[in-house]
Amino acid sequence: MSHSNLCGVERLKQKIGSQTVRLLDGSWFMPASNSDAHQEFIEARIPGAMFFDIDQVCDQRSSLPHMLPTAEQFANVATELGISNSDEVIVYDSVGLFSAARVWWMFKLFGHDNVRVLDGGLPAWRAAGQEIESDRIVKNTNDAVLDGKKPFKASINETFLVDRNVLIKNIESAEFLVLDARSYGRFTGTQAEPRQGLESGHMPRSVSLPFDQLLRNGRLKTKSELLKRFSEYGLDASNNDTAIVTSCGSGVTAAIITLALNEAGFGMHKLYDGAWAEWASSPDATVLQGAAFLPDNQ
Repeated sequence: MSHSNLCGVERLKQKIGSQTVRLLDGSWFMPASNSDAHQEFIEARIPGAMFFDIDQVCDQRSSLPHMLPTAEQFANVATELGISNSDEVIVYDSVGLFSAARVWWMFKLFGHDNVRVLDGGLPAWRAAGQEIESDRIVKNTNDAVLDGKKPFKASINETFLVDRNVLIKNIESAEFLVLDARSYGRFTGTQAEPRQGLESGHMPRSVSLPFDQLLRNGRLKTKSELLKRFSEYGLDASNNDTAIVTSCGSGVTAAIITLALNEAGFGMHKLYDGAWAEWASSPDATVLQGAAFLPDNQ
């Protein structure tokens, strides 16, 4: 790994206002939260930030939540946000680390490696006493930086993705270790899914790794702590030959595991974009419930 995927508050302070840095608020909330991420962005944001809505930058034809858009659609949105392929993109969310990881992963997937997540997100920015913009309606097109900039070009890296058919085959082949970022209760079937009509449980060959076990106070744990946690799943960054798939409810918190793996030195691995929303809603889905693997020392 050539650089950290994280950007600290002090580093962002030095970069704000640069013509080659684009700051995105990638906040998103679960549908049942009764929170409005865009309204919160309007009311309080880091100066110069634009809003990246994962529920809009998606395949609008799919019945599944925020499935990936095409490369052309993603490129059009990035261009409208004033982003070029030569820019550094820094993403944050209002929680600390939640949906920003999904936006980070999307840029990686579409070929833009120069992307980082603000360590600790908006809460860390506030805690450092930094300026907050508010009380002003903002457009979601950065007109000030569009002129003279080359359009963003995107191409999808299919090696970062896995589909349901591959995971069905994985039940027999055990080619992939599937890490599920949902809560342990949802994984075992003792806790209801937040989306109506979905049965809780887990897919065969998957193991539970709740995403919050990789965080402390809205930030990724240290590299040594991440390596220790991943070692409990038989993963060793010095002998990185395990094929990994990350999954969750709808492809958001799976990206936190993907980010943590990358930050710990495991590189990029596959993410199941359809996630549990697709798996559990399929008529022929195999849904397992009951006790499942989770390291004891959480």
